[in-house]
Amino acid sequence: MPPKIPSESSKGSALSRLGDPIVLLLTVGFIVAFVGLSLYDIDLVADSISAGFAWTAATLGTYFQLLLLLTFLIAIGVSISPAASARVGNLESPQIGTFKWLSMIMCTLLAGGGVFFAAGEPVYHFVVTPPAFDTEAGTAEAVAGALAQSFMHWGFLAWAVLGSLSAIVLAHAHYVKGQPLQPRTLLYPVLGERVMKGALGSVVDACCVIAVVAGTVGPIGFLATQVSFGLHELFGVSEGYATQLGILVLLAGVYVTSAMTGIHKGIQILSRFNVFLALAIAAVILVAGPTLFLVNAFSQGFGEYLSSFFTMATMTAETAPAWWMQWWTVFFFAWFIGYAPLMAIFVARISRGRTIREMILAVAVMAPVATAIWFTLLGGSGIHYQLTGAIDLSEALNNFQFDVATLTVAQALPGGSLMALAILLLTSIFVATTGDSMSYAIAVVCAGHDAPSPLVRAFWGIAMALMAGILLYMGAGQIGALQQFIVITAIPVSLVLLPSLWAGPRAAYAMAREQGIIAPTATTATRAD
Repeated sequence: MPPKIPSESSKGSALSRLGDPIVLLLTVGFIVAFVGLSLYDIDLVADSISAGFAWTAATLGTYFQLLLLLTFLIAIGVSISPAASARVGNLESPQIGTFKWLSMIMCTLLAGGGVFFAAGEPVYHFVVTPPAFDTEAGTAEAVAGALAQSFMHWGFLAWAVLGSLSAIVLAHAHYVKGQPLQPRTLLYPVLGERVMKGALGSVVDACCVIAVVAGTVGPIGFLATQVSFGLHELFGVSEGYATQLGILVLLAGVYVTSAMTGIHKGIQILSRFNVFLALAIAAVILVAGPTLFLVNAFSQGFGEYLSSFFTMATMTAETAPAWWMQWWTVFFFAWFIGYAPLMAIFVARISRGRTIREMILAVAVMAPVATAIWFTLLGGSGIHYQLTGAIDLSEALNNFQFDVATLTVAQALPGGSLMALAILLLTSIFVATTGDSMSYAIAVVCAGHDAPSPLVRAFWGIAMALMAGILLYMGAGQIGALQQFIVITAIPVSLVLLPSLWAGPRAAYAMAREQGIIAPTATTATRAD
């Protein structure tokens, strides 16, 4: 049985209500230190993080890639095993309906990053041929490789590490053994009770929370700059700090309110609305846009993705330019690793009553295919317009100006400015769904149970918005520096995920035996006796 939620009378001081004091001290201490050091010497902070980012990418990039690849392959193996029929949380039917459940998965895990890069990344790989391919950039032959490379970064490997094996371990530990929904629980199979009580477990949780804060503040801050740029281009609104701050306040108001109302209300409603809006935009693009080109591009791009899957997944700095690996594959993979423990907590929480097979296939197969379709609709349209000369994003993308790319492609789509406004709204809500779910997940980690106080959820949501606002005041460069920092935090977080490679299958089979789906082994039967 899961642990009981503490009563109001037993929660103690105001500080303790925010959760584990060590996690709070380390996490808030990181926020204050990052902001303080940035105010003291902004160049020192940016240069130090950049050096750490480059070292991490060069030294551990291959390790990160193998971790994602093994996670996906083992998860698929579990999904086709007899144990995959076991249900999360020992419920005979799901707590959350299928559409609502899939909506929350898509909106939380794809988030603003996927929407932010969906238009620009495929076009970038079209104008700068990825190292896995030898086609001439900017030609019709380069289309399949450009989409395939984008699918690799946002496909099976990225999604699998966010909520498959680690979610199984957490689900079994929490719903069966009564252990807390905290990252430290992922290390229990290796370290036992030592990690569950005391400072070590708190440090583990804090590392994972810091990684998520770094990864979430980035999209929140970048969204403010992207929307202010879009409003300036579309309506002539000033894109200065005042506009960015107003956007930030509005965004924080939305996702903090959503987080406070919880999974079954705000988070669910916001996710459903976003999915409906995304489907409407997708339908307009598919029907009124370059339909035949998009259908052919998806078919060729996904086919290339599957045929070149292992080549792209295992490419290293020895076979590709170091700068390319650092800023593309390794950056994205490390970003996903940083998010993984808290995303797994969220997936385990919303998947109660689902079978392990449903959970793995939804996260590691269905969601990546849906992401590939979305990237084809936006990025494929951008490639089409670039190929035909309707737009030219070469200079903007070589300078990594993805906000320019998104708006330019959006304005070239059917509907022009109206479509651009819709995509800006969609991006905003995607970031909001990340903000609310991560505020909730951080609160769960700090509280140690899956019903944290609404005020605790609000605290973390507001804290991330405040950090984004302060860093934006210093300049978008500090938001970028914080974004790079998540690659460094991926080092300790990856060690938290590592035991799931063997603990995930073991937890799945343990759940299946406990639910009578498969016969207990001789060892298990002996222990039971």
